[in-house]
Amino acid sequence: MAYSETRIVIGGLAHVPVLIFIANFIKGKFGIKTEETKDAVVKEELVKIIEVKNNVFKEAKAKAINEISNKLDSIEQKADEVHEKVKKKKKDKKKKKKNI
Repeated sequence: MAYSETRIVIGGLAHVPVLIFIANFIKGKFGIKTEETKDAVVKEELVKIIEVKNNVFKEAKAKAINEISNKLDSIEQKADEVHEKVKKKKKDKKKKKKNI
C-alpha cells in the first residue's frame, strides 16, 4: 500500500519531538556538567569628604534637602494618581467585556 506525501511528512514531524527528547536525555547522562559562576563586579566611587564649619553651607544643604523631599512627595502623589487612573481603566475594560 502506498502512502501519500502528506502522511509521510506528518509522520516524520511527529517523531521530531521524540528524537529531541532522546538526544537531550543522552546528553544529560553522558555530558559533562559544568557549574556556571557569575562574578559580581562592584564599582566604588570615590567620595570627597569636606568638613565645613560654616553655618551658611549647612543651611543651604538643609534647603536643598527640603526641596528634594518636596519634589519626591509630589512625584509620589502623581504616581498614586496614575495608579488610580490605571485601575479605573482596567475596571472599565472588564465592565465592557462583561456587557458584550
